[in-house]
Amino acid sequence: MINENEMPLTSRDISEGLRKIGVEEGMLLLVHSSMKAFGRWVVGGPEAVVLALEEAVGDSGTIVMPAQSSDLSEPSYWMRPPVPESWWPLIRAEMPAYRPDLTATRGMGAVVECFRRQEGTLRSAHPQVSFAARGPLAQTILEPHLLSPALGEGSPLERMAELGGRALLLGVDHERNTTLHLAEHRASYPNKEMLSQGSPMLRNGVREWVVFEDLAYRDDDFNVVGEAFERDCPLAARGRIGDALVRLLPQRELIDYAAAWMEANRY
Repeated sequence: MINENEMPLTSRDISEGLRKIGVEEGMLLLVHSSMKAFGRWVVGGPEAVVLALEEAVGDSGTIVMPAQSSDLSEPSYWMRPPVPESWWPLIRAEMPAYRPDLTATRGMGAVVECFRRQEGTLRSAHPQVSFAARGPLAQTILEPHLLSPALGEGSPLERMAELGGRALLLGVDHERNTTLHLAEHRASYPNKEMLSQGSPMLRNGVREWVVFEDLAYRDDDFNVVGEAFERDCPLAARGRIGDALVRLLPQRELIDYAAAWMEANRY
């Protein structure tokens, strides 16, 4: 419902809000976002948010967003919603192969879909947990993106952290903080599991159902570890744009902290 007494947000408002919490020209950002969190009408919708991000980092900055397509996965693991076992062979046989230009994201939000469709945006090759990026470091970040470990060593996440990237949580909490999955790979904790995954892919132009092993990722404690990091790390910044709580977090420090936390607290 529109509140006539509350002015809408503009791309300029969002860009200025980003600068206030520490976003600067030339930064490398991994952006997670929610349009609903702004709590106000945004003039231009998701496009305005994308343009605000690009304005804040400038031509020398690089923006990266998770562009995951979780439905291109082993159907026996599906829970939201689950599907009948009788469907599994058909899904494995007929699910269209991953194509960076065509495959839609799932559960990533309107800003990501707008960003990935923008001319000049690149997308990595992983069929389930790809990233979209634009800027001088885009290709360096995205290539290669091996099947496994999808979010571990040698992944776009590791390269972002090594290059001084920051996680920007734009109206979302730490459950959406993909950076923490790299900490899962690095931490040693009980009951750490690997799963046999599968995805439809094009190999030499032919669709195949490709099976691979990867970590059984968790996010049930991400809010706890993320909030602890914010309390303990002076480099973490937060502010508000409209009603949206915005966090800016250094990835390298966050990964080191979270890996140690998981070793001490995961059972």
